[in-house]
Amino acid sequence: MAELSTLARPYAKAAFDYAFENSVIGEWEDFLLIASNVVGDSAFVQMLDNPAVTIDQKAETLISIYDDHVISTQGQASSRLSVATTPIKNFVHQLAEQERLSLLPQVLEQYRLHRAKTLKQINVYITSAYPLDDVQRTMIQSRLEESLKASVILQEDVDPSLLAGATIKIGDKLVDDSVRGKLKQLKTQLTA
Repeated sequence: MAELSTLARPYAKAAFDYAFENSVIGEWEDFLLIASNVVGDSAFVQMLDNPAVTIDQKAETLISIYDDHVISTQGQASSRLSVATTPIKNFVHQLAEQERLSLLPQVLEQYRLHRAKTLKQINVYITSAYPLDDVQRTMIQSRLEESLKASVILQEDVDPSLLAGATIKIGDKLVDDSVRGKLKQLKTQLTA
């Protein structure tokens, strides 16, 4: 897996640098997300592996699927004009020529890392026993931003098995302040 990330890194950097310079970071991330899902589809994988399908056909198929997805989600009538910008098309064709379309999920991952680093954003994953209300969410986010000195993007999940409290994951660090976690810790201390 590390090898795929290494191969994807220069493509992600080029995509992010372009998107940052042209203020289209969100558009490119949306494209990479959709394209990553497409190249993960078994039918598309078969097409990529088919030597009878040309490089241009592979690239144009991906662009066409992206266009159709964007048009359908925006509720526009299909005008058969491409939604993909010329830089996105060029990017897809470059990946296709290098036989790297299958790397798009790793390109997306690396792109998000560049975005987070450049924009000083940190993804924080919080799992609570009950859904957070707006006051709790705001308090947690502001305290984390103050202590981490970065913009925090909260990713929330609910797990009733925690009983009460929450777990907070930042990078590879986990803070477990749940009742379930405290009970496990107590059990460990009692059996030691």
